[in-house]
Amino acid sequence: MSIKQAILGFLSWKPLTGYELKKLFVESPTLYWSGNNNQIYKTLVELHNEGLVTRQVQLQEDHPSSKLYTITDQGLSALRRWVLSTPELPQIRNSFLIQLAWADLLTPDELDTLLANYEEEIHMQVAMLQTQARRKVIAPERTPREAYLWAMIAKHWLSFHENELNWVRQLRQELDELETGKE
Repeated sequence: MSIKQAILGFLSWKPLTGYELKKLFVESPTLYWSGNNNQIYKTLVELHNEGLVTRQVQLQEDHPSSKLYTITDQGLSALRRWVLSTPELPQIRNSFLIQLAWADLLTPDELDTLLANYEEEIHMQVAMLQTQARRKVIAPERTPREAYLWAMIAKHWLSFHENELNWVRQLRQELDELETGKE
């Protein structure tokens, strides 16, 4: 997925400013984007130049002008073509696993501290995803099927992190047994 498709997707929901798009990316449990603001604004300019979105300048008395972007029919067609394209396999990049690969350099206490810190981070992520699922954060519910799809995406991310939490807990337990010779 590129940022273009994500932005077109958000704009298919409703017209938005660049600031509102940035906020949606930050708050979305579903559409994670690690990019910066410049990428969002640069992409909006590209989409506008390609005729996939329109731009309307909104003058404001107390604030700088803002630009409201709306998806065009051509933009909807491009988004639809992308949605129909062959899905890519997930790209899982977990730097913690690289740390873990060389964690035998650590003492048992250092390793347990590393794992405990990771477990706490994952636990907090699970709690946040559970809260967001209850509150239905950023889910356009234009149709029952769309609401269901977004709920299932949220459920997938929650399941992924719950599995990671269970895995790290099992790892800590089995390493403890290995250290104490219980096997």
